[in-house]
Amino acid sequence: MRYEEFTIEGRNAVIEAFRSGKTIDKVYIQDGCQDGPIATVKREAKKQDTLVRFVPKERLDQMSGTGRHQGVIAYAAAYGYAEVEDMLKLAEEKGEPPFLMLLDNIEDPHNLGAIIRTANLAGAHGVIIPKNHAAGLTAAVARASAGALNYTMVAKVTNLAKTIDALKKKGIWFVCADMDGTQMYQLDLKGPIGLVIGGEGEGIGRLIKEKCDFVASIPMKGDIDSLNASVAAGVLAYEIVRQQMGR
Repeated sequence: MRYEEFTIEGRNAVIEAFRSGKTIDKVYIQDGCQDGPIATVKREAKKQDTLVRFVPKERLDQMSGTGRHQGVIAYAAAYGYAEVEDMLKLAEEKGEPPFLMLLDNIEDPHNLGAIIRTANLAGAHGVIIPKNHAAGLTAAVARASAGALNYTMVAKVTNLAKTIDALKKKGIWFVCADMDGTQMYQLDLKGPIGLVIGGEGEGIGRLIKEKCDFVASIPMKGDIDSLNASVAAGVLAYEIVRQQMGR
């Protein structure tokens, strides 16, 4: 499902967006606002497990496109989210081992869009992002994906670590990218696999890294020490593709 509108301003507009079933990624509420409509916004956000952030009025004024935000601005997903189970079902229907991409701390919408595009081209069955510290499926992400978002499932989960634990029980192995890992060509990346990619700033969180079965490094010969997150995702995804094809 696609939503053309993805920025919603004003108390009643945000409440109606929640009640109409729109997927709301984040809600920004003005510090100190505690009246009835704001309480309703917070209650609806809690029902949907939507991230709520309290910010000064000046921040909302900067974010506002209408100048009439009434103390609340919401960001709705430009596209609907899938479930992780849908991705596993797709792999089963195709007769392929599950290949999932999990993103930790990817907050740049252009990187997220580029990774979704790579996931589609590499034959991944879906992309999993966390609720916090992550870009949502905004129009900017859709543009950066160059149409891939129409064909690639993206799931948003509350806890990435718990999701990894649950998928491990289904027989999926996990590999993450990190400079101090084993060179990727020396790893066996065949079979059901989840590729975990971290953002440029913080990289992969310690807990997520500890849950991965393999830590893969990408050989580099230049003078700087890291690749852009979407480029790293592409390099590792295609090493997985190469191994899965038995070459």
